[in-house]
Amino acid sequence: MTAAFELPIRDDLRGVKSYGAPQLSVPVCLNVNENPFPLPVDVAEAITTAVRSVATDLNRYPQRDAVVLREALADYLASESGVQVPWDQIWAANGSNEVMHHLFLAFGGPGRLAISFDPTYSMYPEYARDTFTNYLSFPRRADFTIDVASACQQIASHRPSLVLVTAPNNPTGTALDPVDLMTLLSTARDCGAMLIVDEAYAEFRRAGIASALELLPDYPNLVVTRTMSKAFGLAGARVGYAATADPAVVETLSVVRLPYHLSSVTQAVATAALRHCGSLQAQVSTIRQERDALQEWLVEQGFDVVLSDANFILFGTFGDREGVWQRLLDQGVLIRVTGPAGYLRVSIGTPVENDRFRSALLSAVGDER
Repeated sequence: MTAAFELPIRDDLRGVKSYGAPQLSVPVCLNVNENPFPLPVDVAEAITTAVRSVATDLNRYPQRDAVVLREALADYLASESGVQVPWDQIWAANGSNEVMHHLFLAFGGPGRLAISFDPTYSMYPEYARDTFTNYLSFPRRADFTIDVASACQQIASHRPSLVLVTAPNNPTGTALDPVDLMTLLSTARDCGAMLIVDEAYAEFRRAGIASALELLPDYPNLVVTRTMSKAFGLAGARVGYAATADPAVVETLSVVRLPYHLSSVTQAVATAALRHCGSLQAQVSTIRQERDALQEWLVEQGFDVVLSDANFILFGTFGDREGVWQRLLDQGVLIRVTGPAGYLRVSIGTPVENDRFRSALLSAVGDER
């Protein structure tokens, strides 16, 4: 009889469940902030052609530094944000998750500290855990904005190597004032810390809300991360990127990546989509309009709604949010239990999906309102 064998799992991983929202087959899926629209036909055809063009060379390793893709990303940022970032100051990887993981590998590690401000993206402490980086988070104000004076005190006191700021914030959708960001950047720079602005939802920001990209020329410690999962509708392709103030940052990230980390197919898909960003930006405009309309409706219904610059809305409050979530699911509408107690988060769907959500929500809350 074979003796029992106990896996030598790291102690800090024992009993830990992997990250992930429910993936359920439901008519209306509004829980993971995806773009609800299928790719336009012209974009899908361009991607198909691009993949076909690299298919016969898949016996070879991909272009290691993804130069063509990074050049296309630079062109896109110039168009979308009006900021010229040289391609060698752009880094690309498998989703912004891997970009962030690379940043933790490069600037975190044993004996180093990352700090952020809760509620915020729940993966940050997991990046820290995986890279043996210490992690601290500090509470936001009641309106979910960052208390900048307090944050600067914490940075000066704890002297982290990484400061993480999400703008628009997830799960609240909260924007960040540029003056506040400059204050945080200056404090972090003076303390020797990199400041990472996670702009996964930047394309959905309201008119007049600036991107942190505009501050790159003035702050060598700034890195802005983005993704093609949301605005570009490429969640299934896994493409993220970062814009940096110094090409030395990119050189350092290239040290900690795995070899040939971006496949030829991924690079082809992303580059083709970038050439058709105009078609995709039309979808973004529709999502913004649907968000604003749904936000207004939720306020009219008496819910506590957090003003969102993203493609989702945090709303509440509920004595039994799990019960409301389940009653929505029973009607075929899946949203997310996340963020501060009493709140739920709904991603913006198509107009039809958003109407389904409205009807289901009124039924689900019943006598709780």
